[in-house]
Amino acid sequence: MAKQGGGQRPPGMTDVARAAGVSAQTVSRVLSGHPNVREETRAEVLAAVARLGYRRNNAARMLSSGRSRTIGVVTLRTTFYSRAALMSGIEGAAQSVGYAVSTATTASLDTFAIESALSRLTDQGVEGIILSVPLINGSTGLEELTRATPTLTIDGSRTDATEVVAVDQSLTATLATRHLLDLGHETVWHLAGPAEWLEAASRRDGWRRTLEAAGRTVPPPLEGDWSPASGYRAGLVLGRIPDVTAVFVASDEMAFGVVRALRELGRRVPEDVSVVGVDDIELAEYCAPPLTTVAQPFAQMGELAVSHLLRYIAAPETVPEPASVEPRLVVRASTAAAAAGPRAVRD
Repeated sequence: MAKQGGGQRPPGMTDVARAAGVSAQTVSRVLSGHPNVREETRAEVLAAVARLGYRRNNAARMLSSGRSRTIGVVTLRTTFYSRAALMSGIEGAAQSVGYAVSTATTASLDTFAIESALSRLTDQGVEGIILSVPLINGSTGLEELTRATPTLTIDGSRTDATEVVAVDQSLTATLATRHLLDLGHETVWHLAGPAEWLEAASRRDGWRRTLEAAGRTVPPPLEGDWSPASGYRAGLVLGRIPDVTAVFVASDEMAFGVVRALRELGRRVPEDVSVVGVDDIELAEYCAPPLTTVAQPFAQMGELAVSHLLRYIAAPETVPEPASVEPRLVVRASTAAAAAGPRAVRD
């Protein structure tokens, strides 16, 4: 029995692959009755299946027929709006073409946890998988699993065997930063997302490059965890710096916290400090003041992910090509022209 932390979990396809000394892709071929497998290898895999007590569940039946009409999604267990909106887009697009969606969530970015989520979906016999986690570093197990089942990644994940659908997050940062510079602000401060998220890293890099290209001072970035609370804490720091007149925040939810903190410190938005967020969540339009933000096309990403994955399922031998969707600046009342000079800050 394979162990996970202090407990146990049923053995998965990767466990069988390790025990038999083959790849997960080979295990998948054996379970599906694929003819191009050596008899020795087939025997070793089946022996490992029996030895580990691997339960093929629906996988064998579905793989033998070749169709389950189900795609899997691996996503981070979170309440963040961006992930919920993306899932809604995926589910709507899948339903429109007669596919069901099976979701496996992971509570951490640990590669073993992601491997386990992928294995659960593979064991269910899904035809393909959408990997929607902010994965920076891969692993041998992940590579094997994504070779065994057609896999597509959305934005924040990278493996050698997957097709990619992405938003240009560097452009997201450029749109926000350029907008604030065009309003006459000398520089733009930045509240970034967690360093281990690719989206956050790309936005931070885009912000820095935009300021450097404009010949402006690059202030030290602050880091949040995507939550309004972390935005509030950062806002209490930014609001006490008189020279801060413009802030690019890596998510709308953090931006809400920044705006509240600024208000409590007596810094008016946008008269004293302009604020730009990212995502254009539904509440952004109803913030006080309504939030200028860079919209992420979640519905379009979901549709593209499903259509590209189904194409990849139909022809897995094709070379994956990335698909990109563009963000869009939505200007509202939280940004304005820079004031003549910095205002006094209330303690």
